[in-house]
Amino acid sequence: MAAVARTLTGPRRLWIAVTLATIVLVSLTPEALPAWAWKYPAAWQVPVARWISDFMKWLMGQASFGLFTVRDLTRAIASLLDLPLTLAKMLFSTGVLQGEGSAAVQLFPPIPWFSMVIAAAALSYAVGGPRLAIGMAVGLLYLAAFGQWTSAMSTFASVLVSSLLGAGGGLLIGLACVRHKALERLVSPLLDLAQTMPVFAYLLPMLILFGFGPVSAMIATVIYAVPPMVRVTIVAIRAVPEEIHALGRMTGCTRHQITWKMLVPSAMPALMVGVNQVIMLSLNVVIIASMIGAGGLGWDVLAALRRLDIGAGLEAGLAITVLAILLDRFAQALAHRARSPRRGERELRRLRLGLWLALAVAGGLWLAAASAPQIAPYPQAWRLSTAPFWSELVSWINLNFHDPLEAVKTLILLNVLAPVKRFMLALPWPWVVAVVTLAGFRLGGFRLALTVGIMCAFMAAVGLWQATMITVYLCGVAVVISVLIGVPVGIACAERPRLRAVVEAVIDTLQTLPAFVYLIPIVMLFRVGDFTALVAIVLYAIAPAIRYTAHGVAQVSPQLIEAGVMSGCTRRQILTRIRLPLALPDMLLGLNQTILLALSMLVITALVGTRDLGQVTYAALSKADVGLGIVAGLCVAFIGMIADRLIGAAAEKIQTRKGLA
Repeated sequence: MAAVARTLTGPRRLWIAVTLATIVLVSLTPEALPAWAWKYPAAWQVPVARWISDFMKWLMGQASFGLFTVRDLTRAIASLLDLPLTLAKMLFSTGVLQGEGSAAVQLFPPIPWFSMVIAAAALSYAVGGPRLAIGMAVGLLYLAAFGQWTSAMSTFASVLVSSLLGAGGGLLIGLACVRHKALERLVSPLLDLAQTMPVFAYLLPMLILFGFGPVSAMIATVIYAVPPMVRVTIVAIRAVPEEIHALGRMTGCTRHQITWKMLVPSAMPALMVGVNQVIMLSLNVVIIASMIGAGGLGWDVLAALRRLDIGAGLEAGLAITVLAILLDRFAQALAHRARSPRRGERELRRLRLGLWLALAVAGGLWLAAASAPQIAPYPQAWRLSTAPFWSELVSWINLNFHDPLEAVKTLILLNVLAPVKRFMLALPWPWVVAVVTLAGFRLGGFRLALTVGIMCAFMAAVGLWQATMITVYLCGVAVVISVLIGVPVGIACAERPRLRAVVEAVIDTLQTLPAFVYLIPIVMLFRVGDFTALVAIVLYAIAPAIRYTAHGVAQVSPQLIEAGVMSGCTRRQILTRIRLPLALPDMLLGLNQTILLALSMLVITALVGTRDLGQVTYAALSKADVGLGIVAGLCVAFIGMIADRLIGAAAEKIQTRKGLA
């Protein structure tokens, strides 16, 4: 024992002592500690939720700028933002209407499916070549053939306007942060909150401020999607070589000219990555936004989930996936074109001529559809549907595999989920706050310890400690399972390029599927409960664990591998002593992303009966309790931010120790 004690370093002894103390505390009877240690006293609670609700009531009921009230201002902003959204929907989805509701008369039709296919294929060819054009045409034909055209175009119109606002706003905020460091320090925690707070928490304030309808949904979407664009802009502009700055100053350019004519064009390839992220996040929110009037494919998926119509739900969800892939490929092609050398003048003239001819044909067909409306819809006889197949498949699985599925569900519930849940709920809240604070101090010093300690204590002080622990338990189990599956798969992918290509295609599909779509077949197979939520979270969150592991292992220097082989290391030793230790910083970043995705999915699984912070947020939305919704959303955000700060500090410490920083 003395020899073992000598081999343990100070930090290891500390964490062993913390682990033993935690086990002892969980084993104690309730009488062994004061009652306030087990349950945060109601008398000590800080009524943040009530303060926020009262503030919102005052803001919308009494606050005034003199000539007009805050309510007048927000409604004016909503009316202003409604203009581009209405125009986009007229163009792609509804056409020009006279009147409202069911009495509306269509004066001019939207772009018909055949004109859209021709125009989109021509633009795709101009941007990315024949392969992208064929993929765009096939994807749009899929939407028309499976009866998803009208809903898809409504969603496309919303995503288009949201993405333009998000990308433009993110670019301007990012440029301002580059110019003013103080603004960046102020904006950074707000971006963290916007990325980690559940979208459910945005919806109720947006409803109160801007009213029920697609504009409120669009604003919530923009808030959720803008942080990546801000961060990418900051990184991209700062990565522009100093020589370009110097050239601008030497040629007498103003600061405005240097920014818009030199820095932004030079950083355009990287900026397009941010635009791509904005588009993907906007599509990810469309279903949630449909709860407050966004409509489109999101409403179709939500309606199918409510009536447990697996076929219709999967078809609408796959339509969102197809739309996401098309937009993603188009954005990637734009980014690639920004990086590639300019084409010759002759080739450009020929390309422009072909593009204008294709657009003229598409416009002519649109006018023909206006004069002969019967040719505009996709023919009913040509339509396809896989809805019966999916419904029958789930019914067949339930009929033939009910007992094995129930056995697996019961096994995991009784032997994994229930014990972990009891353990988490048995922890005294002061001890959890102390351990989190200690971890922050050991990894990042006093400042990090204070930050994570205050965040953790906030969850107890607002009276949501039990819901927080349930959130941490379910998210923690899902993340552990994702890592246990994702790390071996990532290692295998790093060593086998063909396997990596297949796995990348699978996880790309999993990541583009809307989160709600996962719930439909899983609910049909396992019904509601924690196990259903666990399966959905693992499927949604496993991608970063695979991707970052594969990237980290594959990036290890071949010279180090060769040195290991020459020194007689076995394949297993090369993996465990060279590849994995050097890939650990990347794997920790993958763990961070897995936690954030698990938290975002966990909030959505509130619809299948979990009792965590997601359920509190969803209940607050249904009761119009804006204070409770925001406080519960803040608690979810703080869980993600604590994990992000601690894992980031650990990754930085490992990189410094290994000389990789």
